[in-house]
Amino acid sequence: MKEVAIGIDIGGTYSKLGIVDREGNCLTESSISTRAHKEFDTFLKAIIEEIEQLSHPLGDLIQVKGIGIGAPNANYFSGNIEEAPNLNWKGIVPIVKKFKEHYNLPTYLTNDANAAAIGEKIYGAAKNLDDFIVITLGTGLGSGFYANGNLIYGFNGFAGELGHIIVKRNGRKGTAGLRGTLESYVSATGMKRTIFELMADSLEDSPLREIPYIHMTSKKIYEAAKNGDKLALEAFEITGKYLGEALAISISHTNPKAIFLFGGLAKSGDFIIKPTKKYMEQNLLEIYKNKVEILPSGLSEANAAVLGASALVWSEAN
Repeated sequence: MKEVAIGIDIGGTYSKLGIVDREGNCLTESSISTRAHKEFDTFLKAIIEEIEQLSHPLGDLIQVKGIGIGAPNANYFSGNIEEAPNLNWKGIVPIVKKFKEHYNLPTYLTNDANAAAIGEKIYGAAKNLDDFIVITLGTGLGSGFYANGNLIYGFNGFAGELGHIIVKRNGRKGTAGLRGTLESYVSATGMKRTIFELMADSLEDSPLREIPYIHMTSKKIYEAAKNGDKLALEAFEITGKYLGEALAISISHTNPKAIFLFGGLAKSGDFIIKPTKKYMEQNLLEIYKNKVEILPSGLSEANAAVLGASALVWSEAN
């Protein structure tokens, strides 16, 4: 009988779930709409039905050891989702308590970016590292910090929100209401805003000018950069500058061995890694220089969210 964990990643639009073994093999997975469920209880009913459909064909071949859940604004200590701006369910949602009413299983909850960091530690490229940072570069910017072999949660569970530090006073308005946050400059959304600012301030010709705002993506900016587009290259330079400077500060706080980039924007490879590394090194004390690697995540993009959530179960069991 194979020991497995159920991993659930709750996103603003979709929630992914799967059954994962200790080696990180996703035996089966699925997804449901998050946005379609205005009330948490109807979402819970739908996700439980989906879990039953996934686990039933495996029958006696598996032994479920626990449930791991990654979600925005998730508090590891309380087991609650707290005031998540991109979910329909406002206020405090006691998600661990609700799951335990249906399953007699150990159930753990953490922030979605922390889940990515745990997944990197359990299944990915950080298996042999005790000190590292994971940066998730998607619609927003998430981060998870490991120090001395442990994920840093802070006193009430919300440590490591790098995306919400201020990098430009009175700058762009971010999703949480703050102005000038790192996330508002360094994310797929932030890069999209950057390229339109550059096009407004320049007469440089670019095929990107033919793309309306609603259809612009970081992938299209990456494709233009590969073709030598000057504005696209400048957008990567600006994005890397903000990220590199912020990472230099984080390095002085936690002294990591490596920083892993994950998510859609991270697929740009050296276009984002090189400027990030350059500006990071420019802002480091001599004792840190040339000692911290910036690397792509070792997790498979296809089911990384589910892997990260399931890894929480094995992390707690160790």
